[in-house]
Parts: sequence; C-alpha cells; structure tokens
Amino acid sequence: MTNPTAPENITLKANEWLTGNYDDSTKKAVQELFDNPDHTNLIDAFYRDLEFGTGGLRGIMGVGSNRMNIYTVGAATQGLSTYLKIAFAHLPQIGVAIGHDCRNNSRLFAETAADIFAANGIKVYLFEDLRPTPEISFAIRHLGLQSGIIITASHNPKEYNGYKAYWDDGSQIVEPHDENIIQEVLKVKVDQIKRNGPTNNISILGDEMDQEFLKNVVTVSLSPEIIKRQKDLKIVYTPIHGSGVKLIPMALAKLGFANIIHVPEQDVVSGEFPTVISPNPEEPAAMKLAIEKAIETNADLVMASDPDADRLGIAIRNHQGEFILVNGNQTVLIFLYYIITQRRALGLLKGNEFVVKTIVTSELAAEIASKNGVEYYDCYTGFKYIAEVIRENEGIKQYIGGGEESFGFMPSDFVRDKDAVSSCSLMAEIAAWAKDQNKTLFDILLEIYAEYGYSKEKMKYVVRTGKSGAEEIEQLMVNFRLNPPSQLAGSPLAIVKDYLTLEEKNLSSNTMKSINQKITANVLQFFTADGTKVSVRPSGTEPKIKFYIEVKDTLTSSDQFENLEAKTNVKIDQVMKDLGL
Repeated sequence: MTNPTAPENITLKANEWLTGNYDDSTKKAVQELFDNPDHTNLIDAFYRDLEFGTGGLRGIMGVGSNRMNIYTVGAATQGLSTYLKIAFAHLPQIGVAIGHDCRNNSRLFAETAADIFAANGIKVYLFEDLRPTPEISFAIRHLGLQSGIIITASHNPKEYNGYKAYWDDGSQIVEPHDENIIQEVLKVKVDQIKRNGPTNNISILGDEMDQEFLKNVVTVSLSPEIIKRQKDLKIVYTPIHGSGVKLIPMALAKLGFANIIHVPEQDVVSGEFPTVISPNPEEPAAMKLAIEKAIETNADLVMASDPDADRLGIAIRNHQGEFILVNGNQTVLIFLYYIITQRRALGLLKGNEFVVKTIVTSELAAEIASKNGVEYYDCYTGFKYIAEVIRENEGIKQYIGGGEESFGFMPSDFVRDKDAVSSCSLMAEIAAWAKDQNKTLFDILLEIYAEYGYSKEKMKYVVRTGKSGAEEIEQLMVNFRLNPPSQLAGSPLAIVKDYLTLEEKNLSSNTMKSINQKITANVLQFFTADGTKVSVRPSGTEPKIKFYIEVKDTLTSSDQFENLEAKTNVKIDQVMKDLGL
C-alpha cells in the first residue's frame, strides 16, 4: 500500500508552522512529520482547525492546527478576547475566570491563556491549582464576570486535552456567540496573539472561592435531618486522579456524612491516570478499585467523578448484595424521582417548577415529571442547552433539576454546567433517604420502574479518526436519512425525527409536523410502534458517531427484574443488528 502524501493545502498550512513565529521544539516536531514518508500524522495534525463543539475545543495534544498546544490555545484565547471586547464594549472592565484539571499540560495551557487575556486588557481570575469544572461556572456567576474557561478534556484518555469556554451566566457558550468566536479565532495569525500581559491583571483564586462554592453546594440538600440519622452511611468515593479529590469529600463532610472512604491509589492527582485505561466513570474498569474498596469495607454506596469532576458514576448493591453499576439514564431517574417526591412531601412544589432532559436521555424522565405535574423540557445534548432553558425561564419558573444520559446532572442553577460536586452530595442524601426507610438505592430504582415503566438503554459508538473518519461519519448520517430502518427488533418504524430539518414524520398517518427547537442539529431519531427509541448523532467533541438505544417493557414485581434485563438485552442486540452495528 502506498503511503499517503499530504495534499497541497495541508503542506502549505504545515509550512506556516515551519517558517512562522513558533518555538524551535514545535518546528522540529513539524519537520519530523514532513520527513516521515507516511504523511498520515501530518494530514491529521493539519487538515482542519479545532472547533468549538458541544463541549468546546478538544483534541489530542501535539503540534498542528488540529491539536491541543500552546498555539491553538493561544489562538482560541486571542479570538475569545477579541470577541469579548466587542460583545462587552460598554463595560469599563471585562473579567474572566480560568481553571484547569489534572491533565498533562493543563496548568501550562491555563497560564498561557491567563497571560493572553491579561495582555488584551482583560482581568483574569486564575485558580491556584486544579479545580472542578462546576466551580469555574460558579465563580463566573459569583464574581459577575463576562466569561471563563477551563482546560480539560473531561473523561477522554490521557492523550487529550481541551478548552471549555463559558459566557457571563456561567454556561458553556451557545449560538450565536460560539460561531462568532470561531470566526474571530480563524482570523488569528500567530503573530497577532498578544502576550506578556501585566501581572497585575491576574488575580489568584483559592480557598475563599472554594468556601463560597461549598456554601451553595450544601443547599442542594432537601433532607438534612435524614443525613443526621444516617451520618454513618459508608460511602466510597474516588476522583479517578482528578479535580474532585478535595472538594467532593469536603462537601460530603459539610453535609454531615462522617464515613467517607477513599481509594488511596486514585487520590493521586495525575494526568497519566495510572490506575485506569480511561478515566471515565461510565467504564466498569474505572470503577473497579472503588468497588473492591467497597466490598472490603462493606460500604453502602460507591461514587466516582471524572477528571474535571462534572460527571458522576455510582455503584449500588443489588438484592444479592453485589455491587452493580448504575447507568447515566438511571442516575437521572433516581435524581428526578427523589427531588420531585421529596419536594412534594415537604410542600415545596408550588406549580412553577420545571426539569430538563436532553433528547437522547430516557423518556422515563419525562414520565416522572409529567405524572407528577412538573413541566419538563427536551433539549439538545450538552448542558449549555439545559442552561439555555434555565436562562429563558429565569425569574418566571423554578428549575429543580436536569441531566443527560452521559452521567451528568445539575441539581441547582447556581452552577450552569453538569456538576459532580453537588450531584455526589445529593446522591449520598438519596442513599441515606433509602436507608432511613430500610431500603437501598436498588429498591428505589425498582420502585421507579414499577411506577413509571421499565426501560433499558444502551449507547453504542463507532470511532472513525482523522479526515477520512470524519467523512465516513458524515456519510453514515446521509445513509440513515436516505434509508431509515423499516423496523427495529420486529416493531415497525412509526416516527422519524430529523433535527437537521426540524421535521417529525409520522409514518402511519404520513403526516409531518415541526420540531420545537430554535436551531438545527445533526441528529436523527427513530421511534417504533412498541416504544423503542434510537437516536443517532455524531459527537461534537470526539471522532465518534453515537447510537442511543432505549427499549421498553413492564416490571410488575421486583423478582422479575433479572429476567426482564436479560429479555431487553436480547432486544437491544437485535436493534443493533437491524442498524448494522
């Protein structure tokens, strides 16, 4: 097979890095890509510029316009600075907060961005060390700033890093600002990046902001008296080497939990993530050490956060006393069930409350809300869209919770992004609430299924890297639009929703209606006659196309659960075959 040679547009772009104002080590690395007869890595490094997706800027670390490095971070920061000065030209001083997680180069990228913001005359509030993502969102709101960033690649493998940008309400940037910022970033040449900003434009944030954040975190508690009774609940918590290591145990202690058990090997802060292949609480391997510690200590609950402490993973005991992992959909259901149930019991439901879920999250979340008279909203994947719903209802309706299937939940609106610090705190309270009734979280989950219907979900993704991979993913979406499946697991297709055209087609009545979303998105959804739901979308931050599958059934008694799980797993397997997966 002939080694691929980079096309002219890519070599021209790469040559700019060889001749431009880049440091010697960067030029040397680019030259090595040129010198390799196989230009695959050169093509992947330069075939595009990193773009803001649902989670901001994210990519593999290395040289090139399609890589995370001080120059792509620099261009993003310069472009963001320029746009901030346009958008907030009426203010005498613009301010931003900067945080970072545990990843390799995260502190370097954070300090690089701080210097560039400062050189642009923007006041910078830089956290002294790694901090959870939700605290950066909180700090923007608390200090009345106009923007902020956190350097993180969330739960991705160690080769990755990223750059999440936030607006003045503490939410990740949405349209039109995201597209406008991209346009400013694309204009930036390396010589136009301002540097060597005045140090008096940079203030350091530390313990004082932590304490303000934690004061708000403890307000998510609905039942402090239950925690007092169950303060010795045994909780194993792991930060998986990340930024939850300090604040999540502090939050649990402030709520009154007195028996927090650590996983010492994973309390080690490291961008190498030495105990896991992937620092993702969705992955069983990442939870293995924590579950082993829970078995050893006879714990009640296992909780984990990802490197930037916005995602929450939990493991609970089933009726056989074995720890099982709870998926992201189930976590959302448990949260919403508890919040609504307790608010009703405490007389806190006034009739103007609402919850939010993303379109790929279990439809049972909508059932829980609807059957309890609580308004719910569907939005696109990404907490920036949940935050947008909150913003649109500010001062009119009360947000009481929202989440998505990818292990994210936001219990309150003092943060405008997914928040593992608050979520761990509230989940521990829910476990205490269950124990106070001589139940477990597993019992609570079964009660939800019995009352609102049973569903089983699975997310399957297909990875296609590089330029050719992006093209293949695009073609897969085209093919599904042109040739949707006629049936899934024996049930005929009933409804197709296409968020690129914002049209919903009912196949049985052959009618069309509009989908109530403000913007389009490259997402397809298939609904069958028996309630099966499949959502297909390319990831906005990773080289993946994702398939979200949900099948439904009925749980009439708890002893049916295992058989129902097996039955629906078989059905999901068939759905995947019908999709060609």
